[in-house]
Amino acid sequence: MPTYKDISSFSNWTKDNKDQFFLAVIKGLIMDTVRNANSGHTGGPMSSADFTYILFTEYLNYDPNDSDWFRRDRFVLSAGHESALLYVLLTLIGWLNIDDLRRFRQLHSKTPGHPEVEINGVEATTGPLGQGMGMGIGMAVAESKIS
Repeated sequence: MPTYKDISSFSNWTKDNKDQFFLAVIKGLIMDTVRNANSGHTGGPMSSADFTYILFTEYLNYDPNDSDWFRRDRFVLSAGHESALLYVLLTLIGWLNIDDLRRFRQLHSKTPGHPEVEINGVEATTGPLGQGMGMGIGMAVAESKIS
């Protein structure tokens, strides 16, 4: 796999090489974010990074310039303790920034220990495992009635 040293030829990389590179960046940012906070979870976010990356890059419809776009697909992170992964992805989209990651789990930051709906790009406040299933179904039913 090419590394950051080969970035000058990035446009020539295969899709698989680009995906592996971005996953390495995502996982590195997760580790840095949690380590910098000296608090948080890394296991869940690291193990969920691969499929979440594929969801965000190949399946979910969203507008990087408008996090409130009505027709967007909603991603509800049911396991709220995996918030570092969500925040890293929201940073790569542009809805958060690297300074927000540096303030992970700090009081009054945009990146608390569990996702909160007031944060740009977060669809639901979660924490307890399994809570997101009902919330996601509720959102889908509500949108089907509005559409």
